[in-house]
Amino acid sequence: MTATLESVRSRSFAFILGSPRGGGNTEALARYAAEGLPSDAATGWLSLSELPLPARPSGPLLDGPEKVLLDATLDSTDIVLASPLHWYSVSAATKLYLDYWARWSGLPDVGFRERMRGKNLWAVTAYARGDDTDTEPLTGMLRRTADYLDMHWRGALLARAHGAGDLEADLPALARAAEFFDLTD
Repeated sequence: MTATLESVRSRSFAFILGSPRGGGNTEALARYAAEGLPSDAATGWLSLSELPLPARPSGPLLDGPEKVLLDATLDSTDIVLASPLHWYSVSAATKLYLDYWARWSGLPDVGFRERMRGKNLWAVTAYARGDDTDTEPLTGMLRRTADYLDMHWRGALLARAHGAGDLEADLPALARAAEFFDLTD
């Protein structure tokens, strides 16, 4: 099935940046991939290091970073988790953000589960050592998260890059990035 022009134009991508530092290889890989999106696809970039979430949320929905992240998550058709590989999984900030999905599911009048149904979940990750098989815990967790919420798991863009300039020298990774966001289904 191919996407209609209307469905492509109505796409909005929330790029959730989970690295503890800005401008790293994972963010660069996500930005390369975003260049392949249609010009009329809306994109928003949110850094979890700039929108810190309390480790132990309680009570009603908080203003500030929590509200910003909830709104971006619910208002987007596509959520892109851009997290470097940390101990075979997502970064601590990304894991905390996903923990908030459980919190938001339990809040009255949010309708989180219902509003997440049918959205697309993508992953972008750079890793320093090993190979793509080392990312299986990360991709497995995210795929299961998508399944649990009746979202569409769209896959992971992976690249091995440790130091500055590693990603730019990896022409096959940049080619994969350019074609990562396939909006035809």
